[in-house]
Amino acid sequence: MKILVCISNVPDTTTKIKFNESNTSVDTTGIQWVINPWDELSLTRALELKDDPSSGIKSVTVAHVGTASSEPTIRKALAIGADDAIRINSESSDAYYTSAQLAEVIKKEHFDIILCGIESSDYNGSLVGGMISEFLGIPSVSAVSGIKIENGQAVLVREIDGGKEVTSVPAPFVAIVQKGIAKEPRIAAMRGIMMARTKPLKVIEPVEVDSLTEITVFEKPAPRSACKFIDPENPGQLIDLLQNEAKII
Repeated sequence: MKILVCISNVPDTTTKIKFNESNTSVDTTGIQWVINPWDELSLTRALELKDDPSSGIKSVTVAHVGTASSEPTIRKALAIGADDAIRINSESSDAYYTSAQLAEVIKKEHFDIILCGIESSDYNGSLVGGMISEFLGIPSVSAVSGIKIENGQAVLVREIDGGKEVTSVPAPFVAIVQKGIAKEPRIAAMRGIMMARTKPLKVIEPVEVDSLTEITVFEKPAPRSACKFIDPENPGQLIDLLQNEAKII
């Protein structure tokens, strides 16, 4: 069995985001790029499955839609332990475009398990995994917090209201994973970093796909107002503020 992990190249969560003068694009100057946290956990779990001889997992591949500037992030995934990587040579414009490009790669490479993080930490769209399954016409399972292989079949654990659900699904399928899929992301060892330099990274030109959405403007959240302190002997003022200003009662 072969696993594909779809990864996003996102700004480090500590990065201070800035926009250009017209607020139509992100100013990438000085941004530290990392593997999307949910995708990194997906990759960790995929490698854990491969490490188990009884799972039948033979290889773990990572795929990304992006330009050559994203290759350091892809190489990090290879250093963590992925066997090879695929980069679709295009700037990702929206979730539909990204999903279509990844689906074309999956059709040609014939992966059994496709893992996608539930969302990316930059746009938080939560769309790509479900769209890939629709493009391919294969099952998808959302909110996956656990995955194992038993007797050659995948068994998935899903988080649901009030508990957990255990389900099995035939390959090929898309698993849309959330936190809990792995305890901690795997860290690249020095040996892995050295090996990553020579691991295969295939660059594929994109297929013709029209984007369905367009970003017109970015807006930062309004700054938080100053904290107000209320005299404990004056509950009426507190009630008035909660009713007429905060509007929560």
